[in-house]
Amino acid sequence: MMPNAPVLPDGVNLEILLQHLRRLSWGAADILLAYARGEQPPHGFSKALSVEDGGEGPVSAADLAVNRWLLDGLEANFPLADWTLLSEETAKEQLTAGEPLAAEWLWILDPLDGTKDFLQGTGEYAVHLALVRGQRPVLGVVLLPEAEELWFGVIGSGAWCEDRRGKRSPVRFSQRQAVCELMLVASRNHRDNRLEQLLESLALGGSKAVGSVGCKVTTILRGETDLYVSLSGRSAPKDWDMAAPEAVLMAAGGCFTHADGRQLAYNSGDVRQAGCLIASHGLAHAQLCEAAARAMKEIDPGFQV
Repeated sequence: MMPNAPVLPDGVNLEILLQHLRRLSWGAADILLAYARGEQPPHGFSKALSVEDGGEGPVSAADLAVNRWLLDGLEANFPLADWTLLSEETAKEQLTAGEPLAAEWLWILDPLDGTKDFLQGTGEYAVHLALVRGQRPVLGVVLLPEAEELWFGVIGSGAWCEDRRGKRSPVRFSQRQAVCELMLVASRNHRDNRLEQLLESLALGGSKAVGSVGCKVTTILRGETDLYVSLSGRSAPKDWDMAAPEAVLMAAGGCFTHADGRQLAYNSGDVRQAGCLIASHGLAHAQLCEAAARAMKEIDPGFQV
């Protein structure tokens, strides 16, 4: 058992849970890689038909297959565990606006984060899976199929990356601390004028465009970049976009908050993660938040960060 292992539902052992998550995650990777290449997927899932043929496109087929694989796997391996399973694919049936799910323990799954990147063939897509308790993550998994990286974060115990052989690599945050030297990881597909103004105001050292929130956060964990900024309102990332990447980053000792310092809250009755959210390696997080909040008052007065 790990030191400072988190409290888990009765009857759930952390090491056994991690063993099952490894197997299920690499199975999900094989499914996504097959769909991305137009090949026959494993584990009994059918090959994607084109929309023109009257079937599901590769993204829909991949989403649904990974969703089923992971949810069925958790249910089969932990039939007595006192947790609820929520995914992007099941949210419409499970959720009522304004009402949190009545669950102390909640798995939040995004079976395919980075749909446009999946279609564009950039390889920058991910699977997100997080275990949440009391609106805060306890454990997170971020799987990068193309990079063959499986990131785990256990709050209070640490974060690490594994390859298929189980070889671990540690988190390697950069030591860049001056704001003018920090490297931003930005979205390739979701940018607007307000964000451009905010980034100009922060006067960072440079930027790198990457798809999927999970892929973005792992660039921070590898030390390639130092921060990620999400700026949104009515149209915003959802719980399943943020929960697993936040869990891994927080477990590693990084920070992921609103610009006013508030923590992100999951299963709150509103799945949108709206506002000005900043994820970073932590070395200049307070300074970044203060600068962003100050800039947003000028850029968009009244905007709730």
